[in-house]
Amino acid sequence: IGDKTVQMTCLSMGNPHCVIFVKRLYELDEAESAALAATIQADPFFPQGVNVEFVEVVSRKHLKILVWERGCGKTLACASGAAAALVAGAVEGRCDRTARVDLPGGALDISWSESDNHVRITGPAAVVFEGQIDLRQFHLEDKSW
Repeated sequence: IGDKTVQMTCLSMGNPHCVIFVKRLYELDEAESAALAATIQADPFFPQGVNVEFVEVVSRKHLKILVWERGCGKTLACASGAAAALVAGAVEGRCDRTARVDLPGGALDISWSESDNHVRITGPAAVVFEGQIDLRQFHLEDKSW
């Protein structure tokens, strides 16, 4: 990428991901990582964009990640990004198939089953919004949509 060589693992979790392993997340320069993520996301190799994860392997059962989601930039949490980080780490022998993945917005427990090849994501759930909307304003009787 430009004059830099960047090692990455690209995979799909139903959406495209580009996982980049780093030594220490806290040593990442925010401006540089944002620019790198934007460059990768705009690359023709990813015609529909790509989520970019920067991953620190703390231990075989613990990862820390930062995610730049396609279309919205740096984000506090991304379940598919956490899953991609674990799968990429396991494929590369960097971590086990089960690990805690820390994101800025909280931790998720991710496991990738050998028996059925499914990735399972477990984490807290919380109500973040409640509201009401009057559906009559959308003229739902008009089925032309």
